[in-house]
Amino acid sequence: MTESIIEPERSESLKTFGAVLQAFRENARYTQEELATELGYSVHYLASVEQGRRFPTREFVERVEEKLQAFGALRKASQHLTRKPGLAVWFRKWALLEASAISLDTYETRVVPGLLQTEAYARVLFRGQLPPLSDEQVDAQLVARLERQKLLRERPNTAYSFVIEEHLFHHQVGGVEVTRELLDHVLDVMELRNVSVQVLPLERGQHAALDGPIQLAETPEHQWLGYCEGQRTGLFIVDPKEISVLHMRYGKLRAQALTPEDSKGLLSRLRGAL
Repeated sequence: MTESIIEPERSESLKTFGAVLQAFRENARYTQEELATELGYSVHYLASVEQGRRFPTREFVERVEEKLQAFGALRKASQHLTRKPGLAVWFRKWALLEASAISLDTYETRVVPGLLQTEAYARVLFRGQLPPLSDEQVDAQLVARLERQKLLRERPNTAYSFVIEEHLFHHQVGGVEVTRELLDHVLDVMELRNVSVQVLPLERGQHAALDGPIQLAETPEHQWLGYCEGQRTGLFIVDPKEISVLHMRYGKLRAQALTPEDSKGLLSRLRGAL
């Protein structure tokens, strides 16, 4: 999923994080120029974070936490940044449903699903978007995506099922190193008991979902909903007849894909060949 944005939104949590960061910086007697140089970031980036205009990446938080010896305060504050900025207006409703679903089924043929992406892989996708995104927009999208990924571990009672086309790993988006890290990450996620990842092999040919990606979610009230995303729009599906068709196709697709065990073997072989 692309979950694109037009402009990043400021939030109280971003402004609070920036103020806390500034206080720790000043207490450590660093100027913005000095701290930015120590961290390996531009002064503009640091200033934007302090002003609440830019989302700090996970790497930035870890670096500044260590450099300023912030007693874990910055790390903890970063965990409370709002999830809404960085998500498209049309995607937010699905994101809320995704955060409470008890079952989530995903078939993707365009890119590796957002919940399984690495930061490096996602960054390549965001930087390649058209119209081009600013650095602030890229950061906002990265933070939103990494926040969403926490669901896999924070909701161990939710069943996550993914069917992914094998060719997505052969594309080597971002190059060999990015692909190698992506494969390692997906293999690691596959160890979670609540996550099932199946690969649709290249030689499968015709299959049940040639019409495109499938997203299905089951609510705590056991209602099933669907979602389809286009280039710059998203469509909720609530019609039981349409949901039934998608269920039928997804069930057939899982039967046509490799088993989770065989999928793990295939991804391990692809990883070893890089």
